Amino acid sequence: MAGDRPIVIKKVKKGGGHGHHGGAWKVAYADFVTAMMAFFLLMWLINTTTPEQRRGIADYFAPASVSPSESGNGGILAGTALGEEGARGAGTSSVIERLSPDAIRDENETPQETPETAASEDAIAEARQRRERADFASAEMSLRQSLQEMPELAELTRQLIIEETPEGLRIQLVDEEGRPMFNPGSVEPNERAVVLLRAVSEIAEQLPNRIAISGHTDSGPAPSADYTNWELSADRANAARAIMQESGMPDDRIAEVTGRAGSEPLYPDDPYMAGNRRISILLLREAPVIAPTHALNR
Repeated sequence: MAGDRPIVIKKVKKGGGHGHHGGAWKVAYADFVTAMMAFFLLMWLINTTTPEQRRGIADYFAPASVSPSESGNGGILAGTALGEEGARGAGTSSVIERLSPDAIRDENETPQETPETAASEDAIAEARQRRERADFASAEMSLRQSLQEMPELAELTRQLIIEETPEGLRIQLVDEEGRPMFNPGSVEPNERAVVLLRAVSEIAEQLPNRIAISGHTDSGPAPSADYTNWELSADRANAARAIMQESGMPDDRIAEVTGRAGSEPLYPDDPYMAGNRRISILLLREAPVIAPTHALNR
C-alpha cells in the first residue's frame, strides 16, 4: 500500500556567502606586489642617476614618432587637404614641413646645441686639460732629470725656473750674479745657455704645443743710443730660437719671437737685478682646431 512507504525528508543547506572563491585573489595580490616593486625600483633609479641620464631616459621614452599635426580645420571628420581647393580645410602638417628639403638644409647649416652636446664638449675639454697637465708635469720632470744626469750641468738647475701658467708651461733661463746667459751687450748665448736651450728643445720637441720665445733684460742702460734694450732682447730671443731649431725643433712649432726689454721684470722690487735678464720659452696650451662657437656659426 502507498501508505506503508517511508517518508524521506532531504534538507538542503545553502551556503552563507563565505565559501571558497578560487585563486583570483592571488592574481590581484601578485599584480599589487609587482607594481610596488616597480615603484620602488623607479624611486631608486631616480636617486642614483644624474640629471643628464634622467633627461636621456625621458627623451628615449618620449613619443617622438607621434605627429603633432592637427587634422583639417578642426571640425568633425575634417581631414587634411592636399591642396587649397576643396571642402576640407588645408590644416597643418609639421611632419611634412620638418622633412622638407629646406628644413633639412636649415638644420644642417645651423645645428642647435643641446645639453647632451654641451656636456660632451665639456668632458672633452676637461680630458684635454688633464692630458695637458700630465704632459707638462712629465716635461718638467724629464728636463730636470736630464740636467741632473750631467754632473757638470747639475748646478744650472738653479738658473732654470719652470712654472705652469694660464697660457701654458713657462721655462725661463735666468741670469745669476756672475753667471750670465749672455755676455754684457752680446746677442750670442754662451756655452751654458746653449746647453740649456738644447735640453729644453729636446723635451719640448716631444710635445705638440707651439712655442713662444721672449727675451728680457733688466732696466739698466742700453748698450747705445741706437741699439736699445728692445732690440737687444729681441735679438737674444731670436738667437735662442735659432739654437732650438738647430736642435731639431720644426719651424711650424714656433708661434712667436718677441723682445720685452725690461717691461716685465721677474723681480719688480729690484728692476736692476741680474735675475731679470732671462730667456722665456712658453709651451702654449693646446686649442681645438675649430672652436665650438665658430663651428656652430658657420
